[in-house]
Amino acid sequence: MAGWPVVGHEWAVDLLERAILGDRLSHAYLLTGPVQVGKTTLARAFAQALLCEVGNGVPCGACRTCQRLAAARYPDVQFVMAEKNTIQIEQVRALQSDSALSPLEGRRKIFIIREIERATPPAANALLKTLEEPSPHVMLLLTCVRRNQVLPTILSRCQVVGLRPLPLDQIQAALVERWGVEPERAALLARLSAGRLGWAVRAHTQPGLWEERAQRLDELQAVTGGGRMARLSFSEQISRQPETLEQVLGLWATWWRDILLIQHGTPGSIVNLDRRAQLVEQAERYSPQQVEGALQDVLQTARRIRANVNARLAIDVLALRLPVGT
Repeated sequence: MAGWPVVGHEWAVDLLERAILGDRLSHAYLLTGPVQVGKTTLARAFAQALLCEVGNGVPCGACRTCQRLAAARYPDVQFVMAEKNTIQIEQVRALQSDSALSPLEGRRKIFIIREIERATPPAANALLKTLEEPSPHVMLLLTCVRRNQVLPTILSRCQVVGLRPLPLDQIQAALVERWGVEPERAALLARLSAGRLGWAVRAHTQPGLWEERAQRLDELQAVTGGGRMARLSFSEQISRQPETLEQVLGLWATWWRDILLIQHGTPGSIVNLDRRAQLVEQAERYSPQQVEGALQDVLQTARRIRANVNARLAIDVLALRLPVGT
């Protein structure tokens, strides 16, 4: 298992490796779990293990196939992902045409379809034909964040592998050992990642993501310090960015949770370690009832948006309900 280029998810790696060695492979797998928890990384590693030239169920990482797969330059492994926030039927039709052809180099063709819940109804229904009548040389590796939004008929035709957030100490150790992150910064990134190694690595390697986090937290302070018109103006602005809404609400939830933890005497569990002083100040400014109410409102808004309610209306209500800062 040491050869799999995957941090954590040991049970899933073991499951897939045993399926290869025992020749008990499914024609389709659905990897589920939170955003950036490692679903695509595991799917790519699984493809390497299946096609590795050594052929012992573990990707060697050194053969030409493994190296080309790692660089996304292997012709028999293709990625399908959302275009303009959806997977279109034309993409599925292209997959079907390609899957009818024999592999160019390897033993099989593998299609990695990211966030299958983004497929339009025609695209999802078209994919069913491939799932129902798979070619013997084709394997589909699907990923999704919201399993409840995947067609039950697609679910029933896949072997589902659910990935859970990683322990924070495992993320911290990986950041230090594999990416050379300073231990103190690695601890902060691990806390903020909520168990999602992909997020932690991106935050370390892409300064823009870190700057965006700071901006979103500053916006929260501006909202609580502003009047009704300022709050509604912010709501209008952020509602135009539906692809980031859930991430923003998730970040806001960690903020109110941290304040609540400080109020209840457990500051050692806070996530936003780099803003401890600001959190302590706000823990004194608001009552525990106000903080609990704000946290519940943020979580409820996130649930409503996942249920496809009107985002502008949901954010309007949240912005007006958040406690007033001073």
